[in-house]
Amino acid sequence: MKPFLALARADIAMYLSNRRALVVTLAAPILIAAFFGAVLGGAPKKPSRVPIAVVDQDGSAVSKRIVAAMKVDSTFLVEDTDEPGAVELVRKGKARAGVVFGPGFGDAAAKALFRPGAKKPGITVHYDPSQAVTLSLVKGLLSQHVMGAVSTAAFGPDATGRVMGETRRDVEASSDMDERTRRDLLALFDSVERIQAREGNAGAGAMPGFTMPFETREVEATAGANRRYNAYAHSFAGMGVQFVLFMGIEFGIAVLLMRRTGIWKRLRAAPVTRATLLGSRIVSGSAIAAILMAGIYAAAIAGFGVRIEGSIAGFAGVLLAFSLFTATFGLLIAAVGRTPEATRGIAIVATLVLVMLGGAWVPTFVFPEWLQSATLVVPTRWAIDGLEAMTWRGSGFDAALAPIGVMLAFSAAFAAIAVKAFNWEE
Repeated sequence: MKPFLALARADIAMYLSNRRALVVTLAAPILIAAFFGAVLGGAPKKPSRVPIAVVDQDGSAVSKRIVAAMKVDSTFLVEDTDEPGAVELVRKGKARAGVVFGPGFGDAAAKALFRPGAKKPGITVHYDPSQAVTLSLVKGLLSQHVMGAVSTAAFGPDATGRVMGETRRDVEASSDMDERTRRDLLALFDSVERIQAREGNAGAGAMPGFTMPFETREVEATAGANRRYNAYAHSFAGMGVQFVLFMGIEFGIAVLLMRRTGIWKRLRAAPVTRATLLGSRIVSGSAIAAILMAGIYAAAIAGFGVRIEGSIAGFAGVLLAFSLFTATFGLLIAAVGRTPEATRGIAIVATLVLVMLGGAWVPTFVFPEWLQSATLVVPTRWAIDGLEAMTWRGSGFDAALAPIGVMLAFSAAFAAIAVKAFNWEE
């Protein structure tokens, strides 16, 4: 037991003695996690407005009302311009979309509201293809504002004699409509005309129109009513996993360097078993990985508002299971590698694939559905999900059991492969 502990302690002391390398190893994930956290949302704050360009070629009361509604909408940051200017703003990335109301839009839209067969006016939306998600947002809110303005115009006094009159004549002349439907529609038009006659002296702001029949109340499903999502919780989990795995690579490369320099032969000549040699490397690698993860999360908690909202024991369990996985990953690299130079390149690529598929760079919910299911076989996915569950999601210890179990299973498999593949005679 003493040789085992002595070897593990020597590895840990040697790693921690290089202060400059230790600082870089800790600083790199913290800085990159801070960048990703800020880009992905950072601490809770008011969402930024979407810049859009608006072109009103119609100039009618309807189009002016729509533009005015968009300008007071807290979602949009509207800039008035002409169509070439709107296209240029979108092309340069200064606007997410350019909305163009063509000539005659207001009059044609009011007619089309009651006349299904009428030609519907078009609204041209120039959009940034790199911001395609924003297009759905713009179209949805645009539909809301257009319906409100068009319905107000259609039911307003200016439209009663014109739009309603044209629609009435179409209904009266229609040969495809049954008499009961015709009678009901004409009664509706009579009712609208009587209302407009009574409200004829009302201001434009009092005119009836379609409005949203509901209000939404957004409630974040987090650990508690007063707890809000912090994007740094994800970025620190992802970057912590990535850079600690990089440390695992270096731990495996160190064994290959020991073989090259002859240190491994001297260790093999010492009165220690193979289990002691490899076991001490696993223990020291796990301890160093745990120290690094603890340091990364200490910075996240102290400087970026990340909190362990769930089970502390579960968080510790996930962290320790990932640390063991990192150590066995490094041991596997040492077992299957040949030269330090070639092995390092292959191992870095493999690690980048692991962290990319695990959701370290971007959350897995942005992946296609098939990829979200496929990445459940990737251990880093479980590590990141487990750390998130114990931080901002506020889950209990039971939510940590699956990530811990998966990482322990991978650790056992990697250790078994490494022991079997290890070349003891080099």
